[in-house]
Amino acid sequence: MSACGESGGTTTAAATGTETAGTSTGAPTTGPGEAPTTGGSTTGSTTGSTTGSESSSSSTTDDASSSTTASGEDLDMQAEDFVCLLEWEKVRKFRLTNMLGHLDEALEVANDPSGGVYPVGTVIQLIPGEAMVKRATGWAPDNSDWEFFALEVSAQGTTIMARGTQDVVNGFGGNCFGCHAKAAPQWDRICESGHGCDPLPFTPEQIEMVQMADPRCP
Repeated sequence: MSACGESGGTTTAAATGTETAGTSTGAPTTGPGEAPTTGGSTTGSTTGSTTGSESSSSSTTDDASSSTTASGEDLDMQAEDFVCLLEWEKVRKFRLTNMLGHLDEALEVANDPSGGVYPVGTVIQLIPGEAMVKRATGWAPDNSDWEFFALEVSAQGTTIMARGTQDVVNGFGGNCFGCHAKAAPQWDRICESGHGCDPLPFTPEQIEMVQMADPRCP
């Protein structure tokens, strides 16, 4: 859910009509084809595609474990790891998964009225064209270890247009970090109604329409 602002209890970015935001999220990160380096290194502007039927091929330093603080545990998302948004758990208006086996813990944080810190490997999306991924502890302390993604999606799969921490731009030309930095600390950078982020002019119905129109879904 790397989109910014608050709308109908959750956040969003470029999402109008029945189109996904993927076609308008090609904004560059710091430097040509390079993600920003604040807080930790990224893999740069990685591109690729998937049919959505593959299992995760994320590069991690450890296998999934029962501890969210396992030493060295990390998630380096690749294009093929982003699949049909509707396959992931729905929490209010956003979609959530955890690629390292910590889904129950991630859902517990998402549903805790007092907030909390998401476990490493958590992936949150509001619309198909954007995502935020929880990286290793200390990977990007200035951004609570979240990595933002701008994605382009089609029936053929997903392409990563930009990724990083402070300079990824959403479909409206807004800075993801600038929006999410406004969330109160207990919400771990997640923007929902009442979390402190700027509101956006989208209804819950519009958000759901964009999710349902994800072209990667069967």
